[in-house]
Amino acid sequence: MDLKRINDHVSVAGQIQPEDVATLKALGFTAIVNNRPDGEAPDQPAGAAIEAAARAAGLAYHAIPLGREGVNPDLVDRTRAALEGSAGPVFCFCRSGTRSTTLWALSQAGAQPAEAIIAQAAEAGYDMSHLAGYLGRG
Repeated sequence: MDLKRINDHVSVAGQIQPEDVATLKALGFTAIVNNRPDGEAPDQPAGAAIEAAARAAGLAYHAIPLGREGVNPDLVDRTRAALEGSAGPVFCFCRSGTRSTTLWALSQAGAQPAEAIIAQAAEAGYDMSHLAGYLGRG
């Protein structure tokens, strides 16, 4: 698992396995956000398996899949709610971490300056500069 820290509250990574949940719990995460739709790849575990592992470990689990239809306001609102409603650090994943970082960035629009959002993402290895026009909106 190639964990990338966005800030003290959010980290992202590519696809995880149900057995990775124990490690996430040990690292102090209190919630998992799954941004990957089921069935994208044949070797991908079902979201329900990861959810079951999360619940068994006492972690909150949020399925907020970002698929081919793209980003919409509901996905951004659900991401914001999951992040704001968490009692501690949140781990988000998709295939590579890019979709998770995109939804995190858009959920922060208006709460942080666009430059700060872009810088935090870049520090983790994700270029969100193409979202600058959207990130300045509240």
